[in-house]
Amino acid sequence: MLYRLIHAEKANYPVVLLCRVLHVTRSSCYAWREGEGEAACRERRAADDALAHEITVLHITSRRTHGVPRIHAELRRPGRRGNRRRIARVMRERDIRGVTRHKHRTPTRPDKKAKPALDLIGRDFHAARPGTRLVGDLTCLPTAEGRLHLACRLDLATRETVGYAIADHHRAELVADALDMAYGRGGLEPGCVIHSDRGSEYTSAQFRDQIQELGLRQSCGRTGSCFDNAAAESFWALLKEETGTRTWPDRATTHTEVFTLIETFYNRRRLHKHKIFGYLTPAETRQRHQHTLAA
Repeated sequence: MLYRLIHAEKANYPVVLLCRVLHVTRSSCYAWREGEGEAACRERRAADDALAHEITVLHITSRRTHGVPRIHAELRRPGRRGNRRRIARVMRERDIRGVTRHKHRTPTRPDKKAKPALDLIGRDFHAARPGTRLVGDLTCLPTAEGRLHLACRLDLATRETVGYAIADHHRAELVADALDMAYGRGGLEPGCVIHSDRGSEYTSAQFRDQIQELGLRQSCGRTGSCFDNAAAESFWALLKEETGTRTWPDRATTHTEVFTLIETFYNRRRLHKHKIFGYLTPAETRQRHQHTLAA
């Protein structure tokens, strides 16, 4: 019926405009005019249904968080070709959506008495190889049993979460534990830049002494400027939106959910768009860097 309407009104309106308003493709309209309409439409609908099934499986596997760009990248990973606009249309028609991020407040407070370190990052959130630049921050995780605080360390070369710690406080011990984990598993090079905001936890004497003992360099952004630590802020937005949880029922569940998100999904399953390697998981990006260095 849509094709008949387009054929009847093509003398009054352009075919391109009619197809856009009625949400049909011009190729389908022209195929119908040539006598191939019904059979071609059935084939296209069957192909769209098969594609929609693949998209649904990938969307559920991603914890219902991936949108069109990452679904498109997932479908291309086996080596097959895929049209991004077609994927977007199929997802739109079946109301398959990714997660949209929202702003969240941070619990860190600046220590006005402490003298912060210089900003060695300068909003350049890229690194040539792993273990040279790390960013970190704190966030609050509300539970029915009280608040928990999570500290993380991300490697800018791979966007992999190499260190994290959870506690019912946000004193200097929390960020120190996250850095210890990053140092143990992240393969940090001597002089690696450890970037953060100017929260009192990061300007404390304990955290500074730890950085000096490990042979690293501290870097701090400006007070009140979230853009100076945008990579870490982006990770918090991702964590809170893609878990889909505002308040956890208890602290044990929170520990389990955070561990599952970071270790199972974020580091090893979620695709990131690397400027050189393309859509890869953080673990795959680290492997690519290792192979490049070996070569």
